[in-house]
Amino acid sequence: MLQIRKSATRGQANHGWLNSQHTFSFANYYDPRYTSFGPLRVINEDKVIGGQGFGTHSHSNMEIVSYVLGGALEHKDSMGTGSVLRYGDVQRMSAGSGVSHSEFNHSADETVHFLQIWLFPDTENITPSYQETHFAPEAKRGQLRLIASKDGRDGSLLIHQDANIYATILDGDERAHLALGAKRGAYVQVARGQLQVNGITLDTGDALQITDESQVVLENANDAEVLVFDLPL
Repeated sequence: MLQIRKSATRGQANHGWLNSQHTFSFANYYDPRYTSFGPLRVINEDKVIGGQGFGTHSHSNMEIVSYVLGGALEHKDSMGTGSVLRYGDVQRMSAGSGVSHSEFNHSADETVHFLQIWLFPDTENITPSYQETHFAPEAKRGQLRLIASKDGRDGSLLIHQDANIYATILDGDERAHLALGAKRGAYVQVARGQLQVNGITLDTGDALQITDESQVVLENANDAEVLVFDLPL
């Protein structure tokens, strides 16, 4: 079963300093049709203007992944972690028993653009932790590069959930394929560009929810950068 989520149908929140599009119900946006998919709870596409950001706030029992698409995202947290993330950088914060953090645009004049992703953990109240790494464009070109997983294999970030998150950059004849196991589904989020996923054309910001299928096929791309989530259902 294939369910399309067009970019324009996402929840919208424009606060002046922040323009955010919500794939799933979040903050003041609520749609009972879109609350989560398996353990995937949030995909927010955020654009924050220069010098602005999210002040210190708290989370618990959530796996939070940030995928930077442009600009510079400054992170600080109560664990003592501080960093500036740029294109290709991915961070994971396991909120566990509780953590406070802030996220700001490190630049005074350039917009920062990133995907903020939340997943429910498979174990609650763990000790909070943080991890980040860089995935160069060539590592994602023409293939599905694992960026987060339950066991942190192949240099991926370790998340406390039986999920695999892949990133890929495809163009022209480049093609990627992912086999899905029993009781698994996939969520495909297009960060930029255009491509076909299981025969369906998706554009920038579009997504495809996949259930009861044996595979995910990505092809016929036009400068596409895509995240693929392999999830338990």
